[in-house]
Amino acid sequence: MSNTYRPWDVDQPLLLPPSVHELVPAGHLAHFIRDLVRDTLDLSAILDEYSELRGYPPYHPAMMTALLLYSYCQGLYSSRRMAAACEQRVDFMAVTALQKPDFRTISEFRKRHLKALSGLFVQVLSLCEQAGLVKLGHVALDGTKIKANASKHKAMSYGRMKQREAQLAAEVHRWLEEAAAADATEDEALGKERRGDELPDWVKSKQARLAKMREAMAALEAEVRAEAMDAETPCAPSADDCDNDDGNRIAPSDSPPAPVAKAPPDKAQRNFTDPESRIMKTASGFEQAYNAQAVVDADSQVIVAESLTNAGNDKQQVVPLTAEIAHNLGRMPHELSADSGYCSEANLEELDRLGIRAYVATGRQKHGTASATAKSTARPDSRVADMSRRLRRGGHRSRYRLRKQTVEPVFGQIKGARGFRQFHLRGLRDV
Repeated sequence: MSNTYRPWDVDQPLLLPPSVHELVPAGHLAHFIRDLVRDTLDLSAILDEYSELRGYPPYHPAMMTALLLYSYCQGLYSSRRMAAACEQRVDFMAVTALQKPDFRTISEFRKRHLKALSGLFVQVLSLCEQAGLVKLGHVALDGTKIKANASKHKAMSYGRMKQREAQLAAEVHRWLEEAAAADATEDEALGKERRGDELPDWVKSKQARLAKMREAMAALEAEVRAEAMDAETPCAPSADDCDNDDGNRIAPSDSPPAPVAKAPPDKAQRNFTDPESRIMKTASGFEQAYNAQAVVDADSQVIVAESLTNAGNDKQQVVPLTAEIAHNLGRMPHELSADSGYCSEANLEELDRLGIRAYVATGRQKHGTASATAKSTARPDSRVADMSRRLRRGGHRSRYRLRKQTVEPVFGQIKGARGFRQFHLRGLRDV
């Protein structure tokens, strides 16, 4: 007895076209992102760029924005992968309504509206606050190094640049002298008015060309009859054709200019691919990277402030990030925790002035200890010493313990779950 299966007819056309609402189940993230962009977000900054439309109508900016946001939620950051997903994945089709923008269109849309797209962060944060997800009772601040779109091997130190500058100057000078000598030799052999690849005079006349061709044919026939198989031997190279270069470099006649008094240190590096990125220490070693900063709400792990810098040190980020919290939400958090990279007398003074109770590590925490307290020689009456005593008093119950469980998972979601470990654009502004 044969088994009975459900029909599987791949050639059966649909009587009615499918609805995008039926491509994925109700409550799917694709529906949420699409409806959020279409019905809630203010896209006027993007729509105002299309005041005059010419040619074939472009894709709707709201659809392109929803495509970008949903792609980021799915861990897709390459425009080529986004374009492929629009053709292959039904969840993307539910967002784009079966439209298939080319990867160049996606890339150009993103570059054109970078500033407006970054403004959506504040709008989404406002929605989170309205939904009760942002309490600002306790926030945690931390930074993470994200690789730049450049190789660290394309960076060169200032000292090495000075060495290579002299070497390249000498090499270029030698090339110019060799070129001048070659020009003089060719002028003498060919004449100053001839380029060297002109056709001989006999080619200008068809009759002369025919005669020359017949003469050559006769010569070949004579050689065959004489069985001179190797009559045409390779010509010995002339003196002009030989490479007389002994490999010695000719030093330039003019000595290089003396360095300016305030020169960069020899170890200062600059990357040729992305000059604004920097060599930074990461968990996997030194990388060409940027330093991404985030302030995260402890109750919901919602990012309430963010920034990006090409400075590897975190100490200068406390003041601008607390100012961004006030700009985004109109109020300050009650508490803030951060690791020892943010600890300084000036930062603790600023947090105290803003009325934020700080829990900032004053030293690296040893495994198994209750708190990260300072071993430094801080003055007993300094704010750093007061912070060290505050952390020691709290012990295992200190509010500082909230830092790791608040901000570290967010970086884990960004880098691990969504796979965002390297920027696709170059330059601090675009990144």
